[in-house]
Amino acid sequence: MTFLQGGVLTINMEYLPDCNAKYKDVEYWNKRYETEESFEWFGDFSKFQHLLVQHVGRDENILMLGCGNSALSLDMYQAGYASIMNVDYSSVCVESMAERHSDCAGLSWVCMDISHLAFPNASFDVVIEKGTLDAMLVDEKDPWNISDSNAQLMHQVLSEISRVLKPGGRFVSVTFAQPHFRKRLYARTEYRWSINHYHYGDSFHYFLYVLTKGEELSPEDTALERRLRTEAEAPPTVTTFEDVENEDFLNNIAL
Repeated sequence: MTFLQGGVLTINMEYLPDCNAKYKDVEYWNKRYETEESFEWFGDFSKFQHLLVQHVGRDENILMLGCGNSALSLDMYQAGYASIMNVDYSSVCVESMAERHSDCAGLSWVCMDISHLAFPNASFDVVIEKGTLDAMLVDEKDPWNISDSNAQLMHQVLSEISRVLKPGGRFVSVTFAQPHFRKRLYARTEYRWSINHYHYGDSFHYFLYVLTKGEELSPEDTALERRLRTEAEAPPTVTTFEDVENEDFLNNIAL
C-alpha cells in the first residue's frame, strides 16, 4: 500500500494483491479489513472539503457507497454532517466500522451490493462514492472502451444511484478519472442529472463530480451522449494495448 509520509511515498507490501482484478474480489477485501485499520483513496476529507461544503448540506440525508475503512464518514460527522448511511459489500468491514463508531448516533453501517440498493426510491439527498467505481473498473485496459460486462455493471450502479436520489439530490463522485473518461459513463439522459466537475490536489489532480438530479445535461454532454450512442452502433475495431494487469496503479496514486 502507498502512503505519503513527509512528502515521500512509501509502500506497505502487505496489502498489495497479486493482480488488479483482486480489487473486485470481496474475499480480498474481507481479508484485508481483518488487519487494516484505515486507508484513504485520493486523500482525506480535508483535501476536498472546500468543494464538498458547496454542494452538501450538513442537515441532508447522505448515502456513502463502498465506505470501506475510510475515515471520510467520521470526519464529515465530526464536521457537522448528522446523517450518513454507509454501505459496503464486505461484511468484515461493516461489522468492524459499526463497532468502532458505535458512539456516533448519526452513522449507520449496512452490508449491501451497490448495484442492488435496498432502499426505496428518493431516499437520499446526497449519494457519495470515493474510489468505489475506480475499484470496480480496475481491470479495464482501455478507458475509452470498457468491456460490455463492466459497462452494464456501471449502468446498473448509476441507475440505482439515480433511483435513490431525491429530486434535486446530488451524486458526488471522487475519482482520479479525468472528465473525458468519466463523463462517458455519467452522460446519459435517463439518469436525469446534470454534470459538473472540479479538481483538487497539487502534483497530481483528482476529480470531484457533482451530478444534480432533475437538471438537464449541458449541450456539450448531450452531444457526447449522442456521439457515444452512434459509436456503439458502428462496427467494432480491434486495438491492442500493453498488458498492465500487474501494475498496481490504484495504490500508486494515494495522496
